[in-house]
Amino acid sequence: MAKNKEEKTNVMRTLEQKKIAYTAKTYPHGEGDAIDGVSVARAVGLEPEMVFKTLVCKGVSGGYYVFDIPVEENLDLKKAARAAGEKSVEMIHVSELQKLTGYIRGGCSPIGMKKPYPTFFEEMALTEETILVSAGRIGAQVECAPEALAGACGGRFADL
Repeated sequence: MAKNKEEKTNVMRTLEQKKIAYTAKTYPHGEGDAIDGVSVARAVGLEPEMVFKTLVCKGVSGGYYVFDIPVEENLDLKKAARAAGEKSVEMIHVSELQKLTGYIRGGCSPIGMKKPYPTFFEEMALTEETILVSAGRIGAQVECAPEALAGACGGRFADL
């Protein structure tokens, strides 16, 4: 658990409210600097396949979807659309991210978004005991069991 109240993010508070065990991890960063996910993995001492990035897409129907994939991977938009039940999806522009989710680039988490969106985790997550996602701000991550994380945001697992 986080050491003191000042360090806690909404993500951490949400996990605690839902009684989901997590470990908070922090890493050094410049003020407002988003660093790439592989660098985050190195900074927290974990393999990149355990660290997941959160991507937001818009479907052709107008719906929004959240996809969490390992930081070294690229989202396959065809597979993402299939998982979401859409004909096609496309990444939203970074300028839309904060308005839709409440998070900034580099600090976007599947937990605690402004509104709940259908969320999908790359099924490879199930091969790991724990995975990391952003804790809702640059420089902070939360580590938890993939199933618990998915449960916290109503997420499902899919081939992405």
